[in-house]
Amino acid sequence: MKYNFYAGPAILPREVIEEASQAVLNFSNMGLSILEISHRSKEFVSVMEEAYDLVQQLLNIGNDHTVLFLGGGASTQFSMVPLNLLHAGRKAAYVDTGTWSSKAIRDGRTYGDIDIIASSKDKNYAYIPKGYPIDSSYQYLHITSNNTIYGTQYKAFPETNVPLVCDMSSDIFSRPIDINKFDLIYAGAQKNMGPAGATLVIVRKSALTKSSDLLGATLDYNNHIKGKSMYNTPPVFPVFVSMLNLRWLKKNGGVEAIQAINTQKSNLLYGELDRNGLFYSHVAHEDRSDMNVSFHLHNPELTDAFLEMCKSAGILGVAGHRSVGGFRASIYNAMPLEGVRVLTEVMQAFEASHG
Repeated sequence: MKYNFYAGPAILPREVIEEASQAVLNFSNMGLSILEISHRSKEFVSVMEEAYDLVQQLLNIGNDHTVLFLGGGASTQFSMVPLNLLHAGRKAAYVDTGTWSSKAIRDGRTYGDIDIIASSKDKNYAYIPKGYPIDSSYQYLHITSNNTIYGTQYKAFPETNVPLVCDMSSDIFSRPIDINKFDLIYAGAQKNMGPAGATLVIVRKSALTKSSDLLGATLDYNNHIKGKSMYNTPPVFPVFVSMLNLRWLKKNGGVEAIQAINTQKSNLLYGELDRNGLFYSHVAHEDRSDMNVSFHLHNPELTDAFLEMCKSAGILGVAGHRSVGGFRASIYNAMPLEGVRVLTEVMQAFEASHG
């Protein structure tokens, strides 16, 4: 048995992979592969419509917001957000909590005036800033809900008197959210929704009143809304697999049910980290991510030995990001509780042999 702890592209439920593999050979009894059908065919239009409906049901999205499936990854949204939302002569506020928020800030500054109003860079992004003032003159506030590299996560979203924009790439569908708090949410698929290649965007319709003069047609959210995510050719296969994965999530009780399981998994792993004398977590306790558990050995010379023990137990992908080192266990929705149990058992065995 193999347990996939990679941060992304990430684990998918086995039944989703099996159903997707059948569609690669023969989709919807068409005698054609999902990889070669027209995105304008009634069969794929039906896929897109079901994917829309599942997102709306699982996140309780009302008529004020619209859903899009786009290409380009979440990184393209670093540019699309300011191009569509940041008006000339106005400023946007960003909170810097790690690599991806830093990249969003860098790209955003290409198109407008951006202030970093809070940052956790002073402690190597080991916490989520709180209690900072937010001036009402800002066009929007941008945050990153979960930080895959550093292992931090917003447990409560900031109360703000300006529109809130959030990159939820690595924890969307892992817990219930109040969609009405947000003017725009974007998320790359390859953590909790599906394979790499599709990007989910949820935007409040009233937020799209004016856009930049720099805005090209394919970067304009309005064009994608009018085209029902088919202004240009959508990422057909990633959307299809995302739809299958959202079906799986709904069948298993939705985001409320998966949150309970995710909490079990993270509690089990953090509990072992806090108990085991060989390991430690550098993340502020109240900001520990339920999706990406970043941790270290007190003696880093034992790193290779621990990774080898993990590999022998079927545990893959726990080496930490190169910018942080140590280890990272990504425990997205499709990671079974059993996988986390096996990891904690390996940690206990490693303590017994090296403690």
